[in-house]
Amino acid sequence: MVHDAAVTGDAFDDEPPGVVPATTGGAWPELSDAARELFRRGAQTALDLRARWVERLHEASLGSGAMRAVAADPVLAAAVRRTNEANLLQWATANVRHPGARVPAGTGPEALATARDLVRRGLDQRALEAYRAVQGVVWRQWTATCFELTTDPALLRELLDVSALSISTFLDDTVAAVVELVGAERAELTRGAHAERRAAVTLLLEGAPLSRARAEAQLGYGLTGPHTAAVVWTTDTGSDQLEAAADAVARAAGAGRRLTVVAGATALWLWLPVAGEVAVAEVAAHLAAGPAPSVRVALGRAGHDVEGFRRSHLDALTTQRLLARLTSPQQVARYQDVQLVDLLTRDPARVEELVADVLGPLADAPPELRDTVLTHVRELGSVTRTAQRLFTHRNTVLRRLARADELLPRPLAQDALAVAAALEVLRWQEDRSLP
Repeated sequence: MVHDAAVTGDAFDDEPPGVVPATTGGAWPELSDAARELFRRGAQTALDLRARWVERLHEASLGSGAMRAVAADPVLAAAVRRTNEANLLQWATANVRHPGARVPAGTGPEALATARDLVRRGLDQRALEAYRAVQGVVWRQWTATCFELTTDPALLRELLDVSALSISTFLDDTVAAVVELVGAERAELTRGAHAERRAAVTLLLEGAPLSRARAEAQLGYGLTGPHTAAVVWTTDTGSDQLEAAADAVARAAGAGRRLTVVAGATALWLWLPVAGEVAVAEVAAHLAAGPAPSVRVALGRAGHDVEGFRRSHLDALTTQRLLARLTSPQQVARYQDVQLVDLLTRDPARVEELVADVLGPLADAPPELRDTVLTHVRELGSVTRTAQRLFTHRNTVLRRLARADELLPRPLAQDALAVAAALEVLRWQEDRSLP
C-alpha cells in the first residue's frame, strides 16, 4: 500500500516484481537519464496529489450515460472507485520505482471484485467503459504535470512520447486482463446451484415467464405467501460480516429461514417469508456492536406472492440508493420511512434549493430545535404530545417553536407540510433518529 509519505527510487533496493520486459511488439523505448528523472518526479507528484487525481477519475468513469446503472448502485460505484485508485497507485508507484518502464496490467483484488460484481449484475461490459473514460483524464493531468517539470522542448517531447505509450499500454493491458477475468467469472457463474438461484431471481425480477414450480425448485424457497426483502452491503472489500448481518436481519424479522443471493463481493440480497415489521432497532444494535461498522441494511415493504417478492426487492434497492445519494450515515433504513424523501431528492440540486428556501436559517439550527419542529408537525400541532415524545417540558417546546418561527422564512403554521418535508430530508442526511 502506498501512503502519503514520498516514495523515491532509493526506497526500493530490489527489482520490483511484475515489471514487464521491454520486448512486446518491439523494443520498449529507453529514456535518457534526464527524462527518466523527470518521469520519476512526475509519478511522485501523482502519488502526492492522488486524492485530487482519483476524484477526477471517479467523475469521468461514473459520469457518462452508459455508466448510469453502475453509478446508481452504491456497491458497484464503490467497486469502480476502488479500482480507479488501485490502478493509479500501481501505475504511479511503478514509475517511481522504474521510470518509463512498461507497467504490468492492473489485475489486483480490486479489479477481480469489480469484474465479479458487474458480471453478477449482468453489466460486465460497463467495466470497459470505465477504463476508457479515465484515459483522457489521466492524460490531461499528466500533461499538465509534465509542463511544470521542464521547459526544454526536446526533453518534454521525449517525456510525453514515452508517457503516452506507458499510459495507453497500461490501460490496454488492463482492459485485456479484465476481459479475461470477466470471462472466467461468467463461466464460474454458469455452474452450480448458486448460478441457478441467481438466474431464477433475475428472471423473476424482470417479470419473465418462469413457472412458479420451476422457480421454487431452483430457489429452494416458496413464492406463495408473504415476503420481505433486504439488501445487505458494505463499501469495504472482503467483508466477512455480511452473513452475520443477514442472520441479524432474519432474527429481527422472526424468520426461521431466508433466501440469500450473492449479488457481488460486497452485497447480499435477502428474502424473508414474513409480513411483519422487522425490528430495525435490533438490527442497528447488531451492526453498531459488530466489527464491521460499514455494513448496512436496506429493507423493502412486505409483499405477497411473486409480485410481492419482486416489489419488496425493488423497494430495498430504492432505499439503498437513497442512502447513497444522500451520503446518509444511517446503517439501517426501511422503505416506508424514506419513501417521501426518495421522491423529494431525485434531483439533488432542487432538493438543496427546497431546503434553503423553506427552512432558511433553521436548516443550520441546533438538532434539538429542528427535531422539536418536526415532531410538532408529526403530532398534528399538539404541544403536549410533542413534549411527551421528546421527554421535555411543554414550556421548552413552546420556546423552541417560537425560536423556529423567528428563523423560518414563513411561520410554521403557514408552511408546516413543506417545513416537515425539508426537515425530513436533513434528518436522513445526518446520523440521528427522532424519539
